[in-house]
Formats: sequence, C-alpha cells, structure tokens
Amino acid sequence: MTGTPPRAATAPDRTPTNLTQGGKTKAGIGESTLRPDGTLKVTGEFAYSSDMWHEDMLWGFTLRSTVAHAEIVSIDTAEALATPGVYSVLTYDDLPTDVKNYGLEIQDTPVLAHGKVRHHGEPVALVAADHPETARRAAAKIRIEYAELPLVTDEATATAEGAPLVHEHRTDHHIGHVPHPNIVHRQPIIRGNAAEAAKKADVIVSGEYVFGMQDQAFLGPESGLAVPGEDGGVDLYVATQWLHSDLRQIAPVLGLPEEKVRMTLSGVGGAFGGREDLSMQIHACLLALRTGKPVKIVYNRFESFFGHVHRHPAKLWYEHGATKDGKLTHLKCRIVLDGGAYASASPAVVGNASSLAVGPYVVDDVDIEAIALYSNNPPCGAMRGFGAVQACFAYEAQMDKVAKKLGMDPVEFRQLNAMEQGTIMPTGQPVDSPAPVAELLRRVKAMPLPPEQQWLTAGAGADVRALPGGLSNTTHGEGVVRGVGYAVGIKNVGFSEGFDDYSTARVRMEVVGGEPVATVHTAMAEVGQGGVTVHAQIARTELGVQQVTIQPADTQVGSAGSTSASRQTYVTGGAVKNTCEHVREQVLGIGRRKFGTYHPAWATAELLLEGGKVVTDGGEVLATLADVLEGEAVDLELEWRHRPTEPLDLRTGQGNGHVQYSFAAHRAVVEVDTELGLVKVIELACAQDVGKALNPLSVVGQIQGGTTQGLGVAVMEEIIVDPKTAKVKNPSFTDYLIPTILDTPTIPVDVLELADEHAPYGLRGIGEAPTLSSTPAVLAAIRDATGLELNKTPVRPEHLTGT
Repeated sequence: MTGTPPRAATAPDRTPTNLTQGGKTKAGIGESTLRPDGTLKVTGEFAYSSDMWHEDMLWGFTLRSTVAHAEIVSIDTAEALATPGVYSVLTYDDLPTDVKNYGLEIQDTPVLAHGKVRHHGEPVALVAADHPETARRAAAKIRIEYAELPLVTDEATATAEGAPLVHEHRTDHHIGHVPHPNIVHRQPIIRGNAAEAAKKADVIVSGEYVFGMQDQAFLGPESGLAVPGEDGGVDLYVATQWLHSDLRQIAPVLGLPEEKVRMTLSGVGGAFGGREDLSMQIHACLLALRTGKPVKIVYNRFESFFGHVHRHPAKLWYEHGATKDGKLTHLKCRIVLDGGAYASASPAVVGNASSLAVGPYVVDDVDIEAIALYSNNPPCGAMRGFGAVQACFAYEAQMDKVAKKLGMDPVEFRQLNAMEQGTIMPTGQPVDSPAPVAELLRRVKAMPLPPEQQWLTAGAGADVRALPGGLSNTTHGEGVVRGVGYAVGIKNVGFSEGFDDYSTARVRMEVVGGEPVATVHTAMAEVGQGGVTVHAQIARTELGVQQVTIQPADTQVGSAGSTSASRQTYVTGGAVKNTCEHVREQVLGIGRRKFGTYHPAWATAELLLEGGKVVTDGGEVLATLADVLEGEAVDLELEWRHRPTEPLDLRTGQGNGHVQYSFAAHRAVVEVDTELGLVKVIELACAQDVGKALNPLSVVGQIQGGTTQGLGVAVMEEIIVDPKTAKVKNPSFTDYLIPTILDTPTIPVDVLELADEHAPYGLRGIGEAPTLSSTPAVLAAIRDATGLELNKTPVRPEHLTGT
C-alpha cells in the first residue's frame, strides 16, 4: 500500500459551506454509461497502435520461415545489409543475452529461430530500415538454406514409435507426467466409476467430433513503437492484453532490469486472446536498441495470421449413457487439442477442456482425458472460450443425440439433467453460486420465434438478403428448410488451478478547479471490452464524484493481469472498488478531523459519499467533498485478489480449480438451401446470467459479440493447414471468412441477474460464455433442418450436399 497522508487542516473545526440536499451521483454502476472511446472509434478518430508516429523513426520487418519443419543450414544477410536505407539486420546470433526464448508458462519459443524452424511462418530474421517497403525488400534478399525434416501433424505422427520430437530437450514441469514428449500436458478427470455406471444405462450414445482451427481475426493488426531511452532502457508503446506479462518476458531477453523497460498500452483493435502471447514486442525493442532510433513494426494481414496463436483445433470422442427416464448415468470422453509448435497457453487450455468437459450437467461418474500436442502446425493458445468452446460443441451434440434416442424434447432433457447451485463438479468442487441452467433454457425457448419464411407471402418483394446465399441471388426459396436448435454451456471465470490471480489499482482523490475529482490508474488492457467505462462507474459509485479521470495503462502501476478469462471486471474492477473503499475511509477520516465537532453524525452515523457530498445513510448532508479535500489529497495503490483456487490432481483431476462459473444458452433459427448447401442464420437468441449488469448496454454488446464469434466458427471460420506440408493455406480475409453485417442475424438477449455473493457487486464475467453455446446451437439447427449428423466445424456446403 502506498498513500499520501492527510495534511493538517488550517481550520479543524470550521463549519462546512454550501450544504444542500444530497443528490445521487450519476453514471454509476447499473447504468448504461456511454464509452469514452466509443464516438472516437465509430468516427475513425481513435488512435490505434498502428497510428503511432515518432520523428526519425525506422520501420521493422520480420522475415519468416517458408517451411514448417527444417534445419537451418545457413543464413546470409550480406545483400540485405547492403541495401540503401537499411540500418540493421538481426538473426539469432545477434541476440544480446543468453536468454533467447520466451513463453507464457513454458519458455520454449525462440525470439528468432536457431538451428531449426518448427512451424510455417516462424520468425528467423529482423530488418530495420527508413521505409517499410525498403525493410520488406531487404528482408527478401536474406538467403536461408533449409534442410527439411519429417513433419508432426497429428496425434498419430506425434506419438508413433520413433516420432520426431518437436522439442528434443524438454525440462518443463509437465514432462514428468505426460506419456510422450510430444504431449505438452495431460489432465485426466476421474470421479466415481464410469464403467460400472454404464451398466445401468438403458441407452448409450457415442460420437466423434472435429473442431476446426479458428483465428481471433481482430481488425487491428499487431503493432507497436519502441523508443530507446537515454538511460539505456526502452519505452515500448504496444497493443497487448497483459502489459506485465509482456514485461516479464521482454526484459530478460534485452538484458535490462524491468524498470528500464517502460511499457504503455496503445490503442488496441481487438484481441480475443490473440495478443496474450508476444508478437513484435521483443523484435521492435531489439531493433531500437541496436540502431539507437525509434522503431515501429506493423504487421499486414498476411503477417498477422502468422504473428499470433490461434484457437486449438480439436478431436473429441464422447460417450454418454442415460436411463429410460432421461437421467444421465455416465460420461467417458477423450479430447485431443493440437497446440502446434510451441506451448503458449496449452496447459491451461487442457485444464479448462477437461474440467468443463461434462458441461452444465449433473453426471456423477466420469472418465475424462484431455491432452495437448506439440506439432509442426501453427502455434495455438488463448482464444475467447479457452478450451471450453471445443468441449461444448461435442457435449451439446451428444445431448441432442441422447434426447433423440430416448424420444425426449432436447430442451426438456437438458433441463432434467441441468446442474444447479450445490451441484458437485466432476473435479469435486461444489458450485457455490447460482447456476440457473434450466431457467436459461426455459427463457430462451420461451422467446418468440422469428416470422415464418417471408418469401412465401412476399412474392417478388421478398428480401433476398434473408435467404441462403443472400445477395448472390442463388435461391428464391426453392429447397429451403427451416431448423431450430438449442445449446447451453458453462465457462470458468478468471485464472484457475492455483494461479495467483490478482490486480492492482491506484486511486487518487483531490479537488481540481473547485470540484472533487477521482483519478484511476491501472495496467488493465482496454481491448474493446469497456473496462475503462466500468472503472469510472465504480469510482463514481464508491466515491460519490462526477468527475473521474482514467489514466493510460502502463507498467508504472502494479499488474492488472490479463484481459482474458472474462476476469477484468471481476478482478481489476474488484481492485478499483477495493482501493476506492480505502480512499473513501481516508476521506471520511479527513472529514471527521476537520468537521467532527460540527455534527454528531460524523461519529455515530453510517456515512456515504454521494453527489459530491458526505451524507448520512438517512440522506442528511454533512459537508461537500470540496470542503473536506481542500488542501488535501488521498492517493492509494492496492492489490486485490479473489478467493484462491488450487491445482487439479494430476491423476484424478480433483480439486477446487475455478473461482466462478458463467452460463449462457442459445436458440438458433436457420434456413438451409438443401440443394446448394447454403445456410442463413435467421436468429440467434441468447439468455445469460450476468450476476449484476454493471453497464447493461455493454453487457448486451459483449453477449452479442461473443455470439457472433461462435456463429463464425459454426459456418465459415477455419484456418486451413495443408496436412502434407503443415503450411497455412488461407492467411487472408479473402480466404479466411468472418461474419459481416449481412451474415449476422438478429440476436435478442435476455439478461438474468442472480448475484454471486463472492464477487464484487455480485457480478459474473460475461465475455466468453456466449461464444460457447452459440456454435452448437447453430449446428443443432442445421441438423434439425437437414437430418444430417454434422460432427465437424465449420459446416461447409459440401457437408450438406454430399458433393
């Protein structure tokens, strides 16, 4: 804790002035306060990291491998160095320290490739030049000789006898419990006796499912500006998700103490997990320190596909049993996640996939195994939903299959088996807050269905945009069939499995221009989630001031953790609330010292800060904050933690691994041209429990955004990797498709607010849950329309037509 002690008052017992009736502070929690960056973003005036500029700056460029697995025989940079306008060319041999790798958990990722490359697009060399085109052309002159090696592309090639090892000399803490060095991490979850429970089942249903590799597809590419400092350090302005994690990885590579690597968040154009790992951060700093000049790096879209991790593709095998009256008896499942060439967040993704593999259902007997592979495919790591997305796709398909085999309504079957508060998770952890799974399903099913096929009555006036194929005008309704599908999911909130998940907030309260002002400073990365809005709302609520200033996020304040895992409003919001509460107590202490003899309520009443005044809980005004803080300031920086979690047992998976769960349910309505294999999602309704909506408008926006990303992976999004070469085939928005406004349906949202008593304001993290259940709901609706099994994402036309 740091603080500015109250200074002695000039008139300790003077009468406060300007006392009027107490008034409510506006734009606090629970209100749909507008975002301070919203207008700038929609008008194109917001400054993103790629817009940064510095006098006399150079441009950096990264040369990447053209093959997926090969020895580097030689690198010749002479011609690149001789190019006019080139200031520096760096390879592995030019790195300044013995620390040449980095990583979120396992430091297995080379800053620049050495000895071999392990995936297509791996960074091999860096160029700094006075123009971006000069840097690009110089990089093209670097001559690299490769000797290609056998590829590891799937579980079979990864674990075969004599399989090439992606990492030959592993020393990380996971190596002791995995069955093969090409397995990053393995997590079983064993509870009860699934084999015995299966004997009680009247029906048993199994299925194999394939989930494609999804890209975060943020619109703002990786970019940043590194400026060398006079003290030998460096200032880095960058779009990222976790400033202090970046700092922890960057400083050792540069050979600098952390205090000499000063990081400031610049404008972030989306993230969704793809900025949790490093991309150009170390590269820009290396070039800036080598040249003594500011260096800017901005990836183009092609580079961006290679510059960040993706969602793990997965193969999932599931078996469920049920009694004839519809109660689930057991679950057996195996999940294989492809982590690609480097570990990134794979161990944590495995933990989520395994611990949430049963879904939001009561199943007492489970036998679950999840693994992540090392392979020569592109590295995969964090993406919205983080392991729970892949599992949800499979278990929800299974729920529909079991219900169908039993002749039950799929929603009623889910409700019959739905977990609730008090349910014991497969990890042995009790669910100790509301879990309204059955209610969410009831609500989403009760929403009015969209109008029936409009072209049947509209005739020539039918809107072709509402038909499969849209403006391509491929159909006027011939062969189009409607389908409806449901799904529900469960997602953990915050970092899990014993991670020390905390955040820091600094809050200063003072009088400026005669008005009380609060200043909030955190290192939270604002990536579009609206955290800066919520922090101001919390400060207004807790401190009773109207004017709140949000300081730019940087590493001059303690860590706020990552903007991921639906954790920032919970954890950094909790830190802001906690620090504000301590600031409030100090402000009241100043008030008691100055005005304590004026009114007995200073000593006896419950006092609040509201509407710029100190008031009693009965609404009586005791003083204005301007009077209390005249000549004073309170300045505190505090850390805040949620309840601790614990690691899962490596043999049984038992343990209180998560701090909170969130739930969302979807109903999808689709229309499918069964002759052409085209799908139009007409509506994607959602019901979600958010605990407490701190900003209702932002809550709905987050739910609709997560829903849309789930829609994308259902029907169009997939990074295609050639299984013969492990090369990415579609690294562009021409070939990697994401939903546009024409693809995005109406998304009605029903928000349920059942408070979690353990969380600040009772809130739940909300950003990820809708990404889980939207995908299987769309698949269920397409199955309903076509009668096809459809066990793979995304669904493509050829899957529907058999061509």
